[in-house]
Amino acid sequence: MSKEESNELKAQSAGKESVELTKGKKRKRAGPQTGWSEKKGAGKLTKFDTAGKETTSTTPKEKTRIDGIKSKSDAEPPIERPEKLNKPKKPQVAPQATNSKFKPAQQARPKNKQTEGPRYSQQAQNVPPHLLKKRDELLPVRKSLPIWPQADVIKAALKTNNILVLTGETGSGKSTQLPQFLIDEPWCTKCIAITQPRKVAAISLARRVADEMGSFMGSQSPAAKVGYSVRFDNATGPSTKVKFLTEGMLLQEMLRNPAMSQYSAVVVDEVHERSVNVDLILGFLRNLVTGQESASARQHPLKVIVMSATADVGSLVKFFEDSQPSPTTEKPPGNPIDESTSLKQAEVASQAVASRISTCFVEGRQYPVKTVYLPQPTQDWVESALKIIFQLHYKEPMPGDILVFLTGQDTIEGLEKLINDYAEGMDKDVPKLLALPLFAALPQHAQQRIFEPAPFRTRKVILATNIAETSVTVPGVRFVIDCGKSKIKQFRNRLGLESLLVKPISKSAAIQRKGRAGREAPGQCYRLYTEDGYNTMDERTIPEILRCDLSQAILTMKARGVDDVLNFPFLDRPPREALEKALLQLLHLQALTETGSISETGLKISKFPLTPTLGRVLVEAAKPERDCLLDVIDIISALSVENVFLNLVTEERKEEAEEARRELYRREGDHLTLLVTVQRYAAEQTDRKIWCDKHFVSHRAMQTVMNVRKQLQQQCMQQKLLSKDDTQSELAPSEARSQAILACMLRGFISNTARMMPDGSYKTLMGNQTVAIHPSSVLFGRKVEAIVFNEFVFTGKAWARGVSVVQLDWVTEVVKAIM
Repeated sequence: MSKEESNELKAQSAGKESVELTKGKKRKRAGPQTGWSEKKGAGKLTKFDTAGKETTSTTPKEKTRIDGIKSKSDAEPPIERPEKLNKPKKPQVAPQATNSKFKPAQQARPKNKQTEGPRYSQQAQNVPPHLLKKRDELLPVRKSLPIWPQADVIKAALKTNNILVLTGETGSGKSTQLPQFLIDEPWCTKCIAITQPRKVAAISLARRVADEMGSFMGSQSPAAKVGYSVRFDNATGPSTKVKFLTEGMLLQEMLRNPAMSQYSAVVVDEVHERSVNVDLILGFLRNLVTGQESASARQHPLKVIVMSATADVGSLVKFFEDSQPSPTTEKPPGNPIDESTSLKQAEVASQAVASRISTCFVEGRQYPVKTVYLPQPTQDWVESALKIIFQLHYKEPMPGDILVFLTGQDTIEGLEKLINDYAEGMDKDVPKLLALPLFAALPQHAQQRIFEPAPFRTRKVILATNIAETSVTVPGVRFVIDCGKSKIKQFRNRLGLESLLVKPISKSAAIQRKGRAGREAPGQCYRLYTEDGYNTMDERTIPEILRCDLSQAILTMKARGVDDVLNFPFLDRPPREALEKALLQLLHLQALTETGSISETGLKISKFPLTPTLGRVLVEAAKPERDCLLDVIDIISALSVENVFLNLVTEERKEEAEEARRELYRREGDHLTLLVTVQRYAAEQTDRKIWCDKHFVSHRAMQTVMNVRKQLQQQCMQQKLLSKDDTQSELAPSEARSQAILACMLRGFISNTARMMPDGSYKTLMGNQTVAIHPSSVLFGRKVEAIVFNEFVFTGKAWARGVSVVQLDWVTEVVKAIM
């Protein structure tokens, strides 16, 4: 038990006399007839009764607030803030700005004023002045957010119910303010988890909340109250009370602790993005809240807050309502059942169920945004975007940054280079342009550059994927250029292949993108498509669970003990064919036994933040007969970024790069080429950036690779797959080791194998689909007996990316082992 908790218990059992404590005023001994201690700004009266138990009573103000919470039937109008009582009250301050938790010793002994001094001086010593100054500067900004007046409504909702569905429009401040509203609630004795769909969002939100709370962040200090946990990067400490984490990391924690006993509340943010992980989290939380899973005895029930910008509130409320146990009406013994009475009982019971889920709506802060469409459809939206960027830069006054939505790393880096090339030719009197990329595979420090203010007389141009659609708010943006496309995962059940396809976005995504221009002032949105094109878009984005490979989702469910996958509570039920295909794939990977339960191998795979296929490669490499785990970790680390080698446009540069990279290329294919590249980069002791420039390798990508490599090595040590004594040879792998590595790759990617046909083309062994080796591959243009590949890309033609040479008899061996 912590010191604070034990002090609270002492206070509860301490005195029969109750005390009124008001910060900044002289303390008075209260009369026994009142017996109330009013906490400033909380709207809650706490009574210490003679039995020493803390009881909470609802003040008239609080009653108004609870009435303000909407029931399911009237979810449309926004909640009005309740009228203030006639009693004058000081303006509400941030929960962190004034510490409302008084030392229990003071409550027991009101006369002893000595206790107050040392405590506050000690607190001031713990927090450096620069953090307190930043906190005080940000307080007026927080108070201006639309969600600020709703704080009491939200607190009251969670006092009465365990589930809250909060719809907060973009710009309402929900992601940063909600955890701060809840941190000092009496039921919040542990940590608050807030999930985010993307790494960059989790990290930037944690930084912002730490600044607003006047706290250190992550592992900067043992006293840090705010932290984050993302794939391959954990920054939390022993005092962390607010923890931002990606959805995948929360699922990993659910595997280790199914009861979620380390948390008082779980906030699921950005639900409208409907990733597979969100659907799984909601299903698990629904089971947890309704007590269908064995949870350890908790002092306070787990609170679940589901937040979204555009989600369908009705379907979310119904989803959680359906899980509530149906109340049974018992008939009194000996009396005949009166029909009208039983109907009344059923009505009361159904109302009780409906009231267990609160809903709340917070309006966003949005300035008007002018929309401009293209008169004619365009094929080359990179060129169109380039034209508009320079038109805006010459025409529009400063300040006003530009946010461009593109599809992926390749288009972003291409446009970044074009902007830099053209910007060099601008006149001296024209302000400068600073192009900043933003995509998932970017190293953390590079992602954070978009939040820094632009230098003097410089306009920022942020080139982003759909990361910047909802999760991340980039300050200073007045202009948005929307290409109207995004890359989405599409799984083809018939072929058993998942591919990334560039598809048109939905109307709701287009509206979110447009809204980014009007967060701080009136703005403009340039859509690189016609108005007719907009009208033909789908209303909403199709949930990922209905269109992607479900093998990772099912493995997570099996690892958590969910055996009946078909009857799991999904928000949207995936097609049966997709579930069967995923189960079959897990059986091929030996992650499941023949009875459908999870195997020893499956349990090991589920503990890694990797896809089941890559996890299987890793587990295979740890076997004594393979003995190539460190090499495979290097390859998987290199596969975790989109491109290690730079994309070059001109033929001249391509030939130059080909020559420079010759010492890195391996005839066995791309995976061993990546291994040699990582090993050479790691062995470079003088200047790694110069080494990268010389070999046309992305230094930015290699920094991420080294970070992932370190994390994977640590995780393998935790799972006892690797010992500290294991060392890696810096020499290129021998033929025997190369074969062992390729055998491991084959074990994981057995469904991604293809053999050469008499006409020189390749056809997959499963599905008989024609594929061609991607032009970026070392093996492009070569003819080999059979290949294994880690990615299937469809851009007008089916391409195999990340290709290695294998022998057909190796494939036969693996197939025999499966069958």
